[in-house]
Amino acid sequence: MTQFLSGLARFRRGSWEMVASILIALGVVMLMQPFILWAYTYSFIVTLTGTVMFIIVSHFPD
Repeated sequence: MTQFLSGLARFRRGSWEMVASILIALGVVMLMQPFILWAYTYSFIVTLTGTVMFIIVSHFPD
């Protein structure tokens, strides 16, 4: 856990890629669920944010 947080603080690729991947997965889950309208409404924004974040983070150092 400490290594993950220090990776976030130092802008390391591994930690930020994990956060971006979680955002992408969360957006897909929000898109596929039929019960909560606000989650469906914001699913595209969350997925897009995670995708753009992943593209930017892939240029961070290891």
